[in-house]
Amino acid sequence: MIIENIESHLIYLLEKDNVPERLKYIVVEIAVRRYNRLGSEGMQSDSVEGHSITFYDLEKDFEPYQAIIDKETKREGIGRGKVMFF
Repeated sequence: MIIENIESHLIYLLEKDNVPERLKYIVVEIAVRRYNRLGSEGMQSDSVEGHSITFYDLEKDFEPYQAIIDKETKREGIGRGKVMFF
């Protein structure tokens, strides 16, 4: 379910029908991050006896990959255009 949600979100961001093979690593990395957070979904940070953990906000999961996503959406537009004849 985690992977399906991440893929759906990435497909939405890319405005494509599926996740390109070269970007599947983004799905895996975010899935691992979300899986490790199970049971702590509502917490921003946690500290126990000197050991502290700070979590990313879920809405910022794709932020580290935004430049790659932007490049991929621009790649789709290269060489494509619209021709109109009158």
